[in-house]
Amino acid sequence: MSNSKSINSNNWRKHPNNEWSFQNIEKLFSTQRIKKGDQKPSKFIVKNAPIDKIEFSNLEGKKQTIRKMLANGYADSFLVLKEGKIIYEEYFNGMSQSSLHLINSISKNFLGMLTGILKENKLIDPNKKISEYVSEFRQSAFSETTLRHALDMTAAVKYDETYDNPNADFWHETSTVGWNPCLEKENPSNLLDYALSIEEKEQLDGSSYHYRTILTNIIAITIEAATEEKMSHLLETLIWQKLLPEQDLLMVVDNKGYPYMGAGLNACTRDLARFGQMLLQQGTFNGNSVIPASWIQETVTAGQAYKENFSKDPFGEVFPNGHYKNQTIVDKNGCFYCLGIYGQCVYINPKYETVIVKLSSQPGPAIPELLIDSVIAMNKIASAA
Repeated sequence: MSNSKSINSNNWRKHPNNEWSFQNIEKLFSTQRIKKGDQKPSKFIVKNAPIDKIEFSNLEGKKQTIRKMLANGYADSFLVLKEGKIIYEEYFNGMSQSSLHLINSISKNFLGMLTGILKENKLIDPNKKISEYVSEFRQSAFSETTLRHALDMTAAVKYDETYDNPNADFWHETSTVGWNPCLEKENPSNLLDYALSIEEKEQLDGSSYHYRTILTNIIAITIEAATEEKMSHLLETLIWQKLLPEQDLLMVVDNKGYPYMGAGLNACTRDLARFGQMLLQQGTFNGNSVIPASWIQETVTAGQAYKENFSKDPFGEVFPNGHYKNQTIVDKNGCFYCLGIYGQCVYINPKYETVIVKLSSQPGPAIPELLIDSVIAMNKIASAA
């Protein structure tokens, strides 16, 4: 691990600096804490099993152990829940059970599930245009975009999320929360103004799937406007404290306090396992309803149009006959994948009652072979454990 004194907002994503920075986001950027509350954390039964010795055939068709997959995938933590019991848990690179870790786009899954709660409580309508909640969007590239379009990544806005391109829109947007200081002067200073600055459209709203982080951020802004509540309060009271977590949740914000829900949450490994177990249990946890079961079912269910749209995307090659809905990837077998760049994952397999959390500090934002090997490995664990 690098000397933390030399790590700053300019070099924090560079490996091996990210082994430290992904566990110390609060020391680098503006954040808000989402409190765990005064209740005692829910307890896990621990029943250790030698999961790391399981073998699988990787992308190249070669035999590989789970232990080797973790090393190759730059894992910082790895936890396996089977029928609600921890059967494997390990930490690397200075991480521990209590460490918070940047989860990047797993943040999107939290927002997608929160939307389901707000819909159930009639506080928001996914079929309404976001401009009906935030008037500034009426004269923007999002003028005809509904919350449903944004939730399913089918909106019209033109936005480049090519991580290997340092000039991609994604990296420009991150500059509004300080993640890319070299781009700050080129962009508006907050997430809302950045969204309003984008003028081009690439398609008709609802016509095609294209993964764009900006759509998650405008959902978050819209939710705050519709509910007249801060995202931190909504997550705290409607999701986080109901999971009876061990640690606070941490959220990156811009200088106006807008939440960076596209990639800015930080959590400990066990609490992410609680989130995954809640999804596996149709939205309930510890006997209490968190997410409406109907929203979970809606997320899992998708027609042929969803599947065809998804198949045209690179993710469609990794998850054939899968789909994307409510900010979540679902494969053909009904498994949920909550994924984030640099190797973050919460895997939920209802058939085998398995939840797996893998947090990482990979050397690049998107390394397809590492993702594919981890997917193969997790499916092997689920069926074998």
